[in-house]
Formats: sequence, C-alpha cells, structure tokens
Amino acid sequence: MKNPPLALSLDLDDTLWPIWPSIERAERALDAFLHQHCPRTAQRYPIQRMRELRAVMAERHPQFLHDYSHQRVLSLRHALEDSGDDLSHAEPAYEAFIVSRNQVDFYPDALAALGRLSARLPLAALTNGNADLERIGIQAHFRVFVSAREHGHAKPDTPIFHATCERLGQAPADVLHIGDDPMMDVVGARRAGMPSCWINRRKERWPADLPRPDLEFATLAGLADWLDHAHPLPEPR
Repeated sequence: MKNPPLALSLDLDDTLWPIWPSIERAERALDAFLHQHCPRTAQRYPIQRMRELRAVMAERHPQFLHDYSHQRVLSLRHALEDSGDDLSHAEPAYEAFIVSRNQVDFYPDALAALGRLSARLPLAALTNGNADLERIGIQAHFRVFVSAREHGHAKPDTPIFHATCERLGQAPADVLHIGDDPMMDVVGARRAGMPSCWINRRKERWPADLPRPDLEFATLAGLADWLDHAHPLPEPR
C-alpha cells in the first residue's frame, strides 16, 4: 500500500477467533435446552439433523441468506412444530444458542493486536455472522458495527462494504479491510474499491484464479507490526 489507511474494517469470525468451536458449543447448549424443555424435539432433531434442517431452511428462504439468526429461529420453529412442542420455546431456545455462540476463544495474538489497531485508527466490525460485540466484551474497540443481518446485504456484496465506509466517514480507497476469507473479504473489498489484508492463519495457498490482496499476514499482530513500521505515528509534541 502506497498510502496509509485512514480507517480499518475488520472481519470477526475466523479472524479474531475460530468460529467452529463456538458453533459446536452453541449447538450443544441448544441441544441441552431442547432436552430439558422440548424432549420430543430433542429426540427428533439431534445436533446433526438440526444442522441439516438449518441448511434446508436457508435454501427454502433465500430472502434470509444474509440473516443467520433468522434462519436459526425459522429452523427451531419448524422443528418444534414438527415435533408437537410449543412454538413459544423458539426464542428462549435461540437465546440458549446465541449465549454460547458468543463465548469465543480468541487467537493468541488477537486481543492485543485489536487493542493496537483500535488505538491507531477508527475501526469497524464488518460481519456476515451473528457475533455480539457487547456479549463478547470487545465493543469498546469499535467505532462502527455493520452486520449482514441489519444491512440486508452480506459480504462479498459491494453495498455492505460501502455502507461500512460511509459509517466510518471515509472513501473506500482509504479504508483497509481485514479478513480471513479470500472471496468474502479480499475479493469483496476489491470490488468495492477498498484495499485488503488477508489474515492467513492456516498458511494456505492463495487461489490462483483470484486477484491477490494488498497485504498478507499470518496473524493480526503481523498487520499491527507492519503498520507500526511502514506508517509510524507522529511523535507527540
């Protein structure tokens, strides 16, 4: 990058923490809730079948592809009705799921690097998922939170990237987007006119058919180090 960014846009799942441990923990919490309150649903829809049902509901209701939370509630309502249990359990069942989903295990470098980045530049969280910054305890690091659920578009669609830039008060060319997914994060940002940084924690090969990111690091700390060296902050007077 020739010019330093004026703001940062940051993906959450698989960038700050691995998502599958949280999802699996949340699925177990949901299953425990169903066993306690809706045993017929728990018996008819164990964890694997509930996963399959959510995929079916997502395909059946493409208007909610951007809203994982609504997909989950639709799945729960269908499972409860199909099993003969009270539909009023859908919301508390979802709450049991989402509480555990937001119990995340940060990558070792992530929290310290997040603090360094947010101290340097305005920072937006940009996510397709249903992470809750307040529940996770990192809300103070972010000026802006943009989710596919609230915006109606999901990455890699251009509108959600542009909405993030607008809320940061910066042109797309001045906002560096950071994330782990080549298509969702890097290609999506490029299409929106934003520079991008690929956090490649698993040391994967870049897909040969995709345009490369502007920056690549194995950790978020690597990006923070690069910013410190390539674009040092002015000395206080």
